[in-house]
Amino acid sequence: MSHETDEERLFRGYSGRLLLVISLGWALLQAGRLSISPLLPAIGAELQISSGAAGFAITVVWGTYAILQYPSGRLSDRLSRTTLLVGGLSLAAVGFLTLSAAPTYPLFLFGAVVIGVGVGLYPTPARGLVSDLFVTKRGRAFGLHTASGDVGGILAAGIGTVVLVVATWRAAFAPVAAALLLIALLLHGWSNEGYELGSVDLAIGDTFRRILGVPRLRWLLVAYALYAFTWQSATGFLPTYLRAKELSPAVANAGLAVLFVVGAVVKPLAGTLGDRVPRGLLAPGVLVVAAGALVVVVVSTTPAIALGGIAVFAAGLMAYPPVMQAYLMDSFPGDSMGGDLGAMRSVYIGIGSLGATYVGVVAQYVDYDTAFVGLVGCLLISSTVIVLRGRE
Repeated sequence: MSHETDEERLFRGYSGRLLLVISLGWALLQAGRLSISPLLPAIGAELQISSGAAGFAITVVWGTYAILQYPSGRLSDRLSRTTLLVGGLSLAAVGFLTLSAAPTYPLFLFGAVVIGVGVGLYPTPARGLVSDLFVTKRGRAFGLHTASGDVGGILAAGIGTVVLVVATWRAAFAPVAAALLLIALLLHGWSNEGYELGSVDLAIGDTFRRILGVPRLRWLLVAYALYAFTWQSATGFLPTYLRAKELSPAVANAGLAVLFVVGAVVKPLAGTLGDRVPRGLLAPGVLVVAAGALVVVVVSTTPAIALGGIAVFAAGLMAYPPVMQAYLMDSFPGDSMGGDLGAMRSVYIGIGSLGATYVGVVAQYVDYDTAFVGLVGCLLISSTVIVLRGRE
């Protein structure tokens, strides 16, 4: 990766422009797929599906996304980051247009698969590009980049509230598709990288043997998988859960917005703090905070207590990714960084994608409280694993 300057600029110059455009792309991708969550009741009613089927649709998006993490990282190492980033944005746009026109549940699932493929090509090359551009400011850059996903979550909550007032759930996705195509054009114009196509040896066996052959990385993978399971569960069903607690739709969507508003603030701060204190201590600490706050959400009976608990839960939950991803990047060889991170992401996001189905099924046969109590246990076990097995 070439720089126009050796200085790492977060907001100016070549590095700043690329950080901005790939972060905007990530925000829009998140806004599109996370908007499914507040729209689930309307989608379920029109398509006549159960909570379990609705949860499975979210699992399809995230499961397909997970499968693509390793190939996209490996391809971005061997071809170019820009090839994968522009391709992912374009495919995701097609997927959202497909989703907006789906008249039946099977076609809705097909649209979900296309979205999963497009989004799946994007984040690992994006994180690889952040690492290419930043070294001494890597934690801060990761904090800003991952916070953009929370901006997307805020937009998703807004979409879920506004769209249903003025139109149907189908109107949510076409504007997202148009914005993604615009970001793809900006990235095409600003990046110094060219496009490369060709056959690439994915070296799946070598990569997974390299990662799984290191005991500490194996345990960190377990810890991140438990975190991802909790994140997918919470973001997929938080509005529906709050409505099941007999809170209003406005409060339910506000809960999702709070989750991401806090995340957008906390992630850059956590990334900066992770540059100054041991990441192996900071990561488990924030998970304990999240677990305690989730207990408050489960026992809450009023909007004020529920939203306050969500705010603290978000502070702990959303502080984790920039700290842990920088921690992982420090552990990977530079020439295989994208592929190694992609392999890790394929596993932990794939496991995490089951979270939405877990909540939907448990809620269908037991209740939402039981499902969310299980997430408290996931966070505590993840924290314990990092402390006992994952630190250097």
